[in-house]
Amino acid sequence: MASDKPSDAELRSKLTPEQYAVTQQCGTEPPYRNAFWNHHEEGLYVDVVSGEPLFASTDKFDSGTGWPSFTRPVAANVVSKVDTAHGMVRTEVRSAAGDSHLGHLFTDGPRDRGGQRYCINSASLRFVPVGRLEAEGYGPYRSLFPGPAAAAAPAVAEPSAAPSAAPEREVALLAGGCFWGMQDLLRKIPGVLETEAGYTGGWLEDPHYHDTHDSASGHAESVRVVFDPRRLSYQELLERWFFRMHDPTTADRQGNDRGTQYRSAIFFADERQRTTAEAVKARVQASGKWKGTLVTQIAPASTWYRAEPEHQDYLERNPGGYSCHYLRPE
Repeated sequence: MASDKPSDAELRSKLTPEQYAVTQQCGTEPPYRNAFWNHHEEGLYVDVVSGEPLFASTDKFDSGTGWPSFTRPVAANVVSKVDTAHGMVRTEVRSAAGDSHLGHLFTDGPRDRGGQRYCINSASLRFVPVGRLEAEGYGPYRSLFPGPAAAAAPAVAEPSAAPSAAPEREVALLAGGCFWGMQDLLRKIPGVLETEAGYTGGWLEDPHYHDTHDSASGHAESVRVVFDPRRLSYQELLERWFFRMHDPTTADRQGNDRGTQYRSAIFFADERQRTTAEAVKARVQASGKWKGTLVTQIAPASTWYRAEPEHQDYLERNPGGYSCHYLRPE
């Protein structure tokens, strides 16, 4: 569980363009086109910047506004200030340690629950499921969630238990420009079992190819890579291949392709992948192989949307077709 606010350079690297605009520039995401407005899983919502606990799913309600709404925060990590922007007087709410813009506080919430409505941007939040609270350092907040899931004690392996076998399949979600070229290189890597072109990292549900342009959906053209971790580790996939097949120093651009849909990003599935991705990025930066600053975003995986059939294995079906991707020397 983090608490300190990273530097601006770190924030620009860590956050998606929308997350940065909302948390650092007091932006507002579109209603009904964000991650958590209709999210019902049990767990804790924390600041996407600092990791400080903010709201619990037990205090979430459907306000009909298209943004996640809560009746109260879980701790004194949410502070308020007067907001006079846009010709009106409102109460802005921010995170205490991260100083992230979260949203606004209104007094039209459920009367039987105090009457408050914390109207929050999904882009300001990261969700931690109940089952992950201890692993991510939020164990003290488990008592907020009644029921079997909260009451269950963490399983302890018997001393004589045999070690579990290594998994045969692992999934990586990677973005590095046009998914045609990325998929063509990724599918040829020894240990890769399957690849699929698609969209992820944005807010629009069921996007199509034309939706990804001009930041209309927030999604990045990405590739879902299924690989055998016994033959190819996640670390090797990133360090030996991913950071060689595109330019991770050009923000929202690869070759002639420009736009947020062409951003460099690693969407991690769990804490292990996140830690590995951050360590690999730091090593690649320190290696000097890229002269500029790496702008690759490391963000939690969200809903995956498979791209249209005509975009799957495009260069395999169209040899000599357009691509700006190639492997740089090791």
